[in-house]
Amino acid sequence: MPENKNALSEVPQTLPTEPKHNQILGVLPATDYERLLPDLELVELPLGWKLHESGDHVNYLHFPITGIISLIYDLEDGSSSEIALVGNEGMVGISIFMGGESMPGSTVVQSAGQAYRLSRKVMKKEFSTGGKLQELSLLYTKALLAQTSQTAVCNQHHSLEQKLCRWLLMSLDRLHKNNLIITQELIAHLLGVRRESITQAAGRLQKEALIDYVRGRITVLDRHNLEKRACECYLNVKQEYLRLLPQP
Repeated sequence: MPENKNALSEVPQTLPTEPKHNQILGVLPATDYERLLPDLELVELPLGWKLHESGDHVNYLHFPITGIISLIYDLEDGSSSEIALVGNEGMVGISIFMGGESMPGSTVVQSAGQAYRLSRKVMKKEFSTGGKLQELSLLYTKALLAQTSQTAVCNQHHSLEQKLCRWLLMSLDRLHKNNLIITQELIAHLLGVRRESITQAAGRLQKEALIDYVRGRITVLDRHNLEKRACECYLNVKQEYLRLLPQP
């Protein structure tokens, strides 16, 4: 599937649009950042847009500044589930510098936003210099692998309610707010379960006043107790990201 080549033509002033709002770009040394700046292109991430289908040749590395991109693994029978999610802490398209020409799964915009993209050619050239971007890219890849591994364990051993709490917390951390706009159907698709199961789990959390769910908008009312209801996977992944990645 071809990648979106439309740069953002008009950006609302209330939204962050600087590349440095991505945490990896934001901690680059000034000389490295200025060298990359002319090649960074601002693009929109509309809800539901697929950056890549499974097996696609990856032409761009995307650095989100707002919104969330889900990494999805698809099975032959049509079922799928999210194996990781990426916000402004990271990047999408690591196969460009990790080897291989394509993505093993698909990447889908879970929460609309914006990103800066860098062409394969520029990224490979920058990576080959062995500078700070190479170091940060490898550290981020290690953190991403930790998230995918923890997600696999979580999906196998924890209850749907625990997984839903983990997923909500990880999503909100990347949106930097306490609410998100998403349907139960999409959550069910990402977690690889039936929509009715999400309805029941979200209903229990709402009944206990941990969240409020109205017309596709989920608001966290009691984050402290929501974290207590989540499995240890949430905190394990968060601590690994904090350990590996420099904070802006």
